[in-house]
Amino acid sequence: MTDRRSLRKTLRAARAGLSPSERRQASTRIAALVSKMLWFKPGTRVGLYAALSEEIDTAPLIALAMRRGVTIFLPRIESRRDHRMTFAPPGPRLRYNHYGIPEPDTTLHVPAHTLQFVFLPLVGFDSRGNRLGMGAGYYDRALSFRRLRHHWWGPRLIGIAHSCQHVDAIEPIPSDIPLDTVVTERGIQVFRGENR
Repeated sequence: MTDRRSLRKTLRAARAGLSPSERRQASTRIAALVSKMLWFKPGTRVGLYAALSEEIDTAPLIALAMRRGVTIFLPRIESRRDHRMTFAPPGPRLRYNHYGIPEPDTTLHVPAHTLQFVFLPLVGFDSRGNRLGMGAGYYDRALSFRRLRHHWWGPRLIGIAHSCQHVDAIEPIPSDIPLDTVVTERGIQVFRGENR
């Protein structure tokens, strides 16, 4: 765990060191790369997230999804004590949760397994699709059903990151759920199941 904490601190510092211009260019480039894929079709159910200031700005992705007729769901913390999260339609209002993250102000929610794609924030990733998050485990718990499957059928898990967040290796812990794909300003990397 100490190594993960140290790595998280180093990667967050690298991400924080990017200029506003580099951040804007990365988020625009990532949306452009996603626009070339067949992921955003009318009616597709996609989990996106409202970004914190240090994360990749998802506003261009959300705008692209809306233009394409995608049904968007945002993460919503249901229980801080149990680290339980579901997804909810954005609705007319957002509220800020305990972590300062905007989330839908609604009681409506859907479990992650009903979505076709989930775009995840991350602090770091490696070439095997291992993801290092902020450490609370909300996404890993919401997506834990993936560990029980022997064959993949969704949702596809897509990490969004700056290329400086790539590291040689992240040693996974048993609760970690790996990514299927990651998109950075430099391109798209698929870790498994390219034809899904």
